[in-house]
Amino acid sequence: MTKSPAIDSVCVFCGSSNAADPSFLEAAAAFGALLAHEGVCLVYGGGGVGLMGACARAAHNAGGRVLGVIPRFLQTREVVYETVETVVVETMHARKQLMFERSDAFVVLPGGVGTLEEVIELMSWRRLSLHTKPIVFLNLDGYWEPFFTLIRHTVDHRLTPPEFLDSWRSVERVEELLPAIAAMGDGSASPAIPLVT
Repeated sequence: MTKSPAIDSVCVFCGSSNAADPSFLEAAAAFGALLAHEGVCLVYGGGGVGLMGACARAAHNAGGRVLGVIPRFLQTREVVYETVETVVVETMHARKQLMFERSDAFVVLPGGVGTLEEVIELMSWRRLSLHTKPIVFLNLDGYWEPFFTLIRHTVDHRLTPPEFLDSWRSVERVEELLPAIAAMGDGSASPAIPLVT
């Protein structure tokens, strides 16, 4: 597999719970190792627990580049993975902004309300044509289907334009993530999404 030459770094949004399904933790680790193998820097939330920790440890152990970004107040709760480069910021907003700035594309693994909050803001920015960076979900065992149904619901009720449904991709296997990103390109040629439906 060869990564897109425009993609040097991928931000991963995912859960921080160690109680997650073991298959989710395994997928996170597999993706971290894959990023390292492909020479793509992992940008993530800086924690050493849950899917975040599994992904970062695997990337680091495979010799990959890893950048963690974590708010000061979460350093203890999410157990900073100090083995890799970590930037400590003051707020959640600063964390998301820096992760966005340092990433060429985004992958969304299974996660809880925190992951939803991160990806909703990212998709909202996309909706407002503030960026066109690729967004790809890993839809393991249909995990994200209820979320996709909700987004389609807003389209069906004419509160979101149909074009918005083309602003991300969904795959079912870890090995499909980077090809999906590459297929979306660097986003520079993506049309703007209409603000009015």
